[in-house]
Amino acid sequence: MSYIPEHMELRGTVVHLRPLLSDDAKLLAQAAQEDRSSYLYNWVPDSVSDAEAYVENALNARNEGLRYPFVIEMQGRVVGTTSYSDFQPWRWRRNAGEMQRETPDVVEIGSTWLAASVQRTSCNSEAKYLLLKYAFETWRVHRVSLRTDERNYRSRRAIERLGATFEGIRRADIPGWDGTVRNSAFYSFIEAEWPDVKRDLELKLYT
Repeated sequence: MSYIPEHMELRGTVVHLRPLLSDDAKLLAQAAQEDRSSYLYNWVPDSVSDAEAYVENALNARNEGLRYPFVIEMQGRVVGTTSYSDFQPWRWRRNAGEMQRETPDVVEIGSTWLAASVQRTSCNSEAKYLLLKYAFETWRVHRVSLRTDERNYRSRRAIERLGATFEGIRRADIPGWDGTVRNSAFYSFIEAEWPDVKRDLELKLYT
């Protein structure tokens, strides 16, 4: 997909998002070992071999154009991952004019997990801000979606604090990491909301 740069880096004040690399497995395994009590509803690697498989799967999905995985660094330390996924270029009518673009019309942000030491800090908010800003201002998408396990109220509260709108529950959405059939809570931001969401996030992050 030509609209996805070969090497995409997004930098904030304390957060740096850079492309996931094969060599990141050991650092991700270390980040995941700090305290695993919050990883109740999403699969997070539990060893170096787990992390190697996780990275390999993510990079394979990237090569297939299904996902763009990032490493999250905070103040120079690897603290987790996040991704763009579910890229959707819409089929517009021929007379749609400027609506026909070589960029995705909608995208999803997901596959996010953070080391325990940076949870409840500005890390998640700034990482999401950087991803939203690129999606709305560079790709000019019409919608950014997020979803999480219906049972994961901690994740849902974090998404709601960003200003996302709850869309509803999709039943039997995907396999749950715990072997169940997962219901997912869906949230979104749309293009018209971005200026207000951006302002609110910048006030929280940078003032």
